[in-house]
Amino acid sequence: MIDNHILYSFRRCPYAMRARLAIANSKIQVELREVVLRDKPQALLYSSPKATVPILITADEKLIDESIDIMHWALHKADPDGWLIGLSEQQKEISHQLITHNDGEFKYYLDRYKYADRYPEHSQQYYRQQAEITLQDLEQRLVSNGYLISAKPTLADMAVLPFIRQFAFADKTWFDQSPYPALKQWLAEFIASELFTNIMHKYPQWQEEQSPQYFP
Repeated sequence: MIDNHILYSFRRCPYAMRARLAIANSKIQVELREVVLRDKPQALLYSSPKATVPILITADEKLIDESIDIMHWALHKADPDGWLIGLSEQQKEISHQLITHNDGEFKYYLDRYKYADRYPEHSQQYYRQQAEITLQDLEQRLVSNGYLISAKPTLADMAVLPFIRQFAFADKTWFDQSPYPALKQWLAEFIASELFTNIMHKYPQWQEEQSPQYFP
């Protein structure tokens, strides 16, 4: 056993963001270890062969190295806003499909849109147009439901939002003028929320000898 749950995180990583969102919403305290990706600590490399963030080591020394699994771990401990509890089986399946698509096809085009100079096979406009197929689907869902799968935020919203934020800021001028009013309102509401503000505090790079930094 270790004294605390330990979360290795990187502030701007959308995978780490969604892990922190679930942990903060569940009000589970963890020891936060902020990682600089070009200078990963030996403790992280020792803990997980993947050596990517986020990584959670629970107090009973269970390793969880997928962000969605960290979200489920937190929400199964406490889910005060019903992000997961109370969803129908159909809603859970739709949620799973949305997250799988986000982490697969959408993330593929998001990376190429954001770093188009690294992927000269196509233009940045091409990558954006491919990503827009996802934006159009999300827009329709938001117009129909209010949020992605219901009238309130759920796991799907919180798992996808950090990636839409990353997409939006790749070219904020274009995004602000884009024909997706519901999507833009959904993102703006998220960015303005107290929960998002609370997970985006800046922390210094974790050093082995420092005193624990707790989150939230």
